[in-house]
Amino acid sequence: MKGLILSGGAGTRLRPITHTSAKQLVPVANKPILFYGIEDMAAAGIEEIGIIIAPATGDEIREYVGDGSNFGVNITWIVQDEPSGLAHCVLIARDFLGDDDFVMYLGDNMLEQGLTEFVEGFENARSAEPQLGVEHVKPAAQILLAKVENPTAFGVAEIGPDGEVVQLVEKPEVPPSDLALVGVYLFDPTIHIAVASIEPSPRGELEITDAIQWLVTNGYRVNHEVLVGWWIDTGKKDPLLECNRLVLDTLKRNVAGDVDPTSSIDGRVVIEEGAKIVNSTVRGPAIIGAGTIIEDSYVGPYSSIAIDCVITRSEIDNSVILRRSSVTDIPRLTDSLVGRDTEITKGDARPRATRVMLGDHCHVEIE
Repeated sequence: MKGLILSGGAGTRLRPITHTSAKQLVPVANKPILFYGIEDMAAAGIEEIGIIIAPATGDEIREYVGDGSNFGVNITWIVQDEPSGLAHCVLIARDFLGDDDFVMYLGDNMLEQGLTEFVEGFENARSAEPQLGVEHVKPAAQILLAKVENPTAFGVAEIGPDGEVVQLVEKPEVPPSDLALVGVYLFDPTIHIAVASIEPSPRGELEITDAIQWLVTNGYRVNHEVLVGWWIDTGKKDPLLECNRLVLDTLKRNVAGDVDPTSSIDGRVVIEEGAKIVNSTVRGPAIIGAGTIIEDSYVGPYSSIAIDCVITRSEIDNSVILRRSSVTDIPRLTDSLVGRDTEITKGDARPRATRVMLGDHCHVEIE
């Protein structure tokens, strides 16, 4: 089985961060989101992974991921010139995928469950021997579903009495179930016929839901599995911060950096080698990246401070600070996502005023 990770989106909902970086490289607990998907595939025994990239952000993603050897996999890069839909990604990955089964994974999704059980379930269903007197149809696809409170906002699956998918409905007014599609799919080679047979949707894209519906309509079996644990689309700031909290809750304490005698490290905190904590308190769960200096400050729960940052005379909690940024003399920074190479300071100039330099698509809250 092969893997296909989709990492070509523009990340408009995370601007201005994504004006200068790929959304799949925004860190959760100091690790790029994309890395979690690659690691999940490797853990499921998948060694050949194709990654869909866009021209604008592809070079940066290639630089971060490399050839895949750090993850124990081989990476093939596939460029999607324009965002033409998830089914279009399957179409352009045809040469890489060949006639193999594959798992397709949205690169900005995060799952607590991982992929191993999902992959094993599909493989077992396809390899099972038919029982005497019982009809056995091998599935051509398997989708992952999650129970949601507002199914009208999602693509929803209608499930038949034997567990196969009967119909997919996009944002239905009267949902047939509360089971929404999660961005993880398993396919056999029949999907290539499906994506070549559908037409673009009204928004001009080849939709993977239409391709799966084509399978159902044409008599192919589509199985489903209901997600265990949480699932988050990290494409917006608040869900990304929530995901950061959930991952930080799994940390094991590891203080490898320098902590001076006047500092306090409380709870599940990771201080990476090369970080320095001076006259400060770090209260977990939290992670402090290598080369970062925390001085005369308080870093509270659910904070991820990346490498080579400087936090001075400030208080931070429930925030993600990207690499090489500094926060100085800020009484409290909370619920925030701060991009790379950013400076946040308290000005002493008179008359007192708020002074900012902001790019497009920013959101600022002033006390």
